[in-house]
Amino acid sequence: MNIFSVLLCIAFSLHGLSNPLPPCFPANDTPLIVHRCNDFTISGKGDNAEWSKTSWTTLTKIDKGGKEDKTQFKILYSPTGLYVLFNGDDEKITSPFKNDFENLFKADVFEVFFHPDPPEGLYFEYEVSPLDKELVLLILNMNGKFGSWMPWHYEGKNRVVKKVSIAGGKMEENASIRSWSAELFFPYQILIPLKNVPPESGTRWNANFCRLDYDSGNMIKWSWAPIDVSFHEFTKYFSLRFE
Repeated sequence: MNIFSVLLCIAFSLHGLSNPLPPCFPANDTPLIVHRCNDFTISGKGDNAEWSKTSWTTLTKIDKGGKEDKTQFKILYSPTGLYVLFNGDDEKITSPFKNDFENLFKADVFEVFFHPDPPEGLYFEYEVSPLDKELVLLILNMNGKFGSWMPWHYEGKNRVVKKVSIAGGKMEENASIRSWSAELFFPYQILIPLKNVPPESGTRWNANFCRLDYDSGNMIKWSWAPIDVSFHEFTKYFSLRFE
């Protein structure tokens, strides 16, 4: 990042300007365009015609070991929220967790990170497992200090809608499968504490879309943004621009 970009980010931060807000840590020069869609009912399979409005984006396998297992995502936005679709090849469901809000990151998951206001070290994290369990967090990552909070009154319109689909096997621990997918709807209401929400045409956020798989016995990571060690390297997140 050049000095002009740094000064621009500081200026936006100090004066509280938003909508649209240029991302302060643009790891990619060309943001991913998030296309508009009509609201629709998710099935877990991504079979609604609205998904034809966008194309797949492939994640990069970060760690050595394990299988390549192609992993990809799509994203859309509507007047009421954000839609995300994941699909990943897989051989086995490696997850012992039977309840929401457990340490799902210690097993197979897809993960979403939304960072609507890049000058702030405050962002949203969501994890979903192949057993249809979820973890929802607001992350504070400031000056080397890290913390997280879970939502309160997580219900009704203030709750992520999720559907998981398994191909080639059963939805159970250690089941042999061919792939799994997760279709998600994030109502803007759950992101309202963050600035720059809801997005408007031209709004820019930073974000990351990730996967963890433990079939090899080790943590194997996939990521859209070029992280090195942790999915919480938020200064490396890629940019989204809303159509």
